[in-house]
Amino acid sequence: MFDEKDLQQLAAKGIDPAAVERQLACFVTGFPYLTIKQAASVGNGLLRLSADDEEAAIHAWDAYLAGSGRVVKFVPASGAASRMFKNLFEFLNGDHNDPQTDFEKTFFERLPYFAFFADLNAACRKNEGRDAEALVADGRYKDVVANLLEPKGLNYGQLPKGLLKFHLYPNEVRTPFLEHLVEGALYATVNGRACVHYTVSAEHRSLFERHLADSLAEYERRFGIKFDVSFSEQKSSTDTIAADADNRPFRTADGKLLFRPGGHGALIENLNDIDGDIVFIKNIDNVVPDRLKSTTVDYKKIIAGLLVSLQQQTFAYLRELDNDAIGDAKLAVIAQFCAKRLNNFNPNQAQLSREELIAYLRRKLNRPMRVCGMVRNEGEPGGGPFLTVNADGTVSPQILESSQIKDKAVMAEATHFNPVDLVCAIKNYKGEKFHLPDYVDKNTGFISSKSKDGRELKALELPGLWNGAMSDWNTIFVEVPIETFNPVKTVNDLLRPQHQ
Repeated sequence: MFDEKDLQQLAAKGIDPAAVERQLACFVTGFPYLTIKQAASVGNGLLRLSADDEEAAIHAWDAYLAGSGRVVKFVPASGAASRMFKNLFEFLNGDHNDPQTDFEKTFFERLPYFAFFADLNAACRKNEGRDAEALVADGRYKDVVANLLEPKGLNYGQLPKGLLKFHLYPNEVRTPFLEHLVEGALYATVNGRACVHYTVSAEHRSLFERHLADSLAEYERRFGIKFDVSFSEQKSSTDTIAADADNRPFRTADGKLLFRPGGHGALIENLNDIDGDIVFIKNIDNVVPDRLKSTTVDYKKIIAGLLVSLQQQTFAYLRELDNDAIGDAKLAVIAQFCAKRLNNFNPNQAQLSREELIAYLRRKLNRPMRVCGMVRNEGEPGGGPFLTVNADGTVSPQILESSQIKDKAVMAEATHFNPVDLVCAIKNYKGEKFHLPDYVDKNTGFISSKSKDGRELKALELPGLWNGAMSDWNTIFVEVPIETFNPVKTVNDLLRPQHQ
C-alpha cells in the first residue's frame, strides 16, 4: 500500500505504518455505537453534593494545596477564532451591505460594548481615516468588519481565541489567556507557584509567548506568586490519514499522503507529558471577569477536593489489596466502594472467585481518575454524562457525544451536559505516572467530510480528549451550577452579561 516515499513521509512524522492501516480500516468499518445503559442523573451516577459535602471538599483541597503535590492547569488553546466570527464572515462576503439578521444588527448596535472596541477604533482610524462608530453612521459596515477580521486591521479572524480581548476592566483589558492565569492563581497555587500549561498551534506559539512576556511580571506582582507557564503543540505523530471516496489514502497533487490534525483527542499525548499529580482541564473560552469568578473558584476547589479525597481512599485500598491475607469482609468493603463511590458496576461480581475479585478490584482501582463537573441541560451544545457498558461487561460513567449514541431516546433523557470542567489524578498509588495512552478506547472516533483543493475527502478524528481518550479512567460526575459555564462560541456571546 505504501511505497518508499510514503514510508519516509511516515517516518518523518513519527507515525507507524500499521497505525495508518488501522485508520484506513476505520473508514471502511466506521465506529460502532456504544452500548448505553442509561443517562447519568442525580442519584444515579451523578452526585449532587450537600452544603456540608461542598465545605468538606473545599477544606480537603485547601489541605492538599498546603502540601507538596504538583498541581497543573491544562488549557487547550490551539483553536483559531474563525468559527467565532462565522456570522461576520458571511456578512463581509455576502451580497447585502447593511445589517439584516438579528445577529448583525446586535453586533453593530452594541459595538462599543466589546472589549476590543478601542483597538478596532484605532485600526479604523489608521486604515479608513475615521473611527468605527463614524463608519457605522456612514453605512460603511463592511469596512468595520474588515478592520476587525482581516490582517490590515486586528486580524481577529485568524488569531487564536485565547489572544482575543474578551473582558474590559477599569485599568486593563484581558484575554482568555490572562483570565486562565488569574484562575490558576486563585485555585491551583502550591508553595507560591501556579503551573499553567497551554496547548497551542505552532503558527501562533510566538504570539502566546510574547503575550505572556508582556504580562507576566505584572501578574506575578499582583498575586504575589510565581507563574510556571509552559506551552506544547499537538504532535505530528498524532495526525491522521485522510481517505478518498473509496477509502484509499488521499494523495495531494504531488502524490504525497495527506494527514490532518487528529482533533483534541490527540492532546492525550500532551497531557501524558505533563509532570503533575493533579491536573485541571478547562477550555480556553470558558472564562468570566473577576466579579463572577468566586463561583468558578469555589467549584473548582470542590471537585478537586472530592478528587483527592477519593484518591486517598483508593490508594489505601490498593495497598490493602497488596496484602495476600486480606480478609473477605475487607474485600466486600472495597467492592462496595468501587461500585458506590466510583460507579463501577459489575453485574457478574457475585460469580467471581476470591482471586478473580482481587484482580478485578486492582484493575478498576489502579487507573487514572477524574472528577467531571456537569451542568443542567439548558439547551447548550455539548456531550453529556452516561452510564456505558464496557468491553468487559462492566458499566461505568462516560462522557459521550451524540454521534456515539444510536438510541436518541436515551440521549433525550440526559438531564445534564458536559461543560469540560475536569480535574484529573494521573499518578498511581506508588507515585508513578500512568501512561495515559494505555487507557484510550481505540474503537471510538469520528469521521467527517472535508475537502482539499476542491476534492472531497474523509477525515478521521481520534477519540475526544474527555470522551474515548479517557474511556478507561475512573470517572465521577458532580453537578455544578450553570454559572460556571460561560463559553464564547460567537462574538456576540461577549455581549452576554457574564462577559460585560
